[in-house]
Amino acid sequence: QVQLVESGGGLVQPGGSLRLSCAASGIIFRIYDMGWYRQAPGKQRELVAAITSGGSTNYADSVKGRFTISRDNAKNTVYLQMNSLKPEDTAVYYCKSTGPYALWGQGTQVTVSS
Repeated sequence: QVQLVESGGGLVQPGGSLRLSCAASGIIFRIYDMGWYRQAPGKQRELVAAITSGGSTNYADSVKGRFTISRDNAKNTVYLQMNSLKPEDTAVYYCKSTGPYALWGQGTQVTVSS
């Protein structure tokens, strides 16, 4: 089955950390560029971080220095390490594949609140 499945979301206090995972199945993961997006209530979905098949990365200005995207091709998984979380990081986080299949995961909720 061709799909992306996110995990790792939850409730965390400001300043805390979370690591999101996105497991791919049914695709040749290593050839895909991958991205993490987020959508907060009432806002448009935005790109948070992306990683190419070759490992190059880019980040939204709002998360630079706090978030790190990485991939493990042996595990068909892309990660988003989120540190120093802020209330404005609260959103549903989605992973997306770019390649022969353009797939979206189902999303995982991240809530940053005291």
